[in-house]
Amino acid sequence: MAGSGQDAALSLDALREQIAELQLPQIAHGRRAIILFEGPDGAGKKAALKQIAAAFDPCHFAVHSTGYDRREASEGHWLARFWRQLPSAGRTAIFYRSWYRRVLDDRILGRTAEESIPRAFDEINEFEVQQRDYGTLLLKLYFTVDAEVQQRRLAEHSNSSWRNMSDRDEAIRVDDPRYSRAFDDLMAHSNTRWSPWRKIDGNDEAAASIAALEAIADAWSTAMPSEPPHLIGASGRVA
Repeated sequence: MAGSGQDAALSLDALREQIAELQLPQIAHGRRAIILFEGPDGAGKKAALKQIAAAFDPCHFAVHSTGYDRREASEGHWLARFWRQLPSAGRTAIFYRSWYRRVLDDRILGRTAEESIPRAFDEINEFEVQQRDYGTLLLKLYFTVDAEVQQRRLAEHSNSSWRNMSDRDEAIRVDDPRYSRAFDDLMAHSNTRWSPWRKIDGNDEAAASIAALEAIADAWSTAMPSEPPHLIGASGRVA
């Protein structure tokens, strides 16, 4: 076990260094990027987020933690708050939970009417294709977890009074039939050609962090130019 833990640490070190290097052309070329962390409580999202935050230059990314917004109805369209959080040139916006809460948690907890779900998916898909058309890289990570692992982790969390805040929603269990239905609809209606989901197995947190960083490295390697802007300009190729 000690050996495997050491191997995971070495893999994470190498991936963080690779991602730090891949961020440089993003900054130089002014490319925008968005990363979504979705999935149920206890699926290892926070562990992976910490690794990614350690890889990126902190001057060029922001993390937005998305919870239920009780003011939403008074602020216009429900996507308005996300428009305000979109990244500027050369920066990355990381959403720890995202606009998908509307068709996951809020739907399961009865805060989104069932008849509005098809429209919500349409609006999400339109929103995401607009980001793509504007040249923004969008990477969607969905962390999955088995019911037994989730139950154990949630029990561990409940032992901390700091994690047990009274204003937090009760954790949605993956063995809840309502979750299964919402998850199936999510994959059926938002796993699009222009914005596919990348599933991350969160049963092993170290392996999940490695998989998440590999997904980011792959996406950045494909999307970001490989040469400095002045070289691309001199050769006449488009960045």
